[in-house]
Amino acid sequence: MSTRLPHNADQYELRFANLFDEGRGLSFPCDRAGRVDLDRLSDRARANYFFARSAIGREFSCPAVRQAWH
Repeated sequence: MSTRLPHNADQYELRFANLFDEGRGLSFPCDRAGRVDLDRLSDRARANYFFARSAIGREFSCPAVRQAWH
């Protein structure tokens, strides 16, 4: 399900930390509640997002919403 996010949604990111390599992980722009607008992601980013979600507990930690650094 895709939800249109407010323009300032990219001030936050949903971060999936890698369980085995602290410096690796995947991040996606989201709103303050952690909702990702799938329509705004590239095909590759969308595939990575679905992969990260499917690998929670095996390769990635549960995602956390954090302030984005620009």
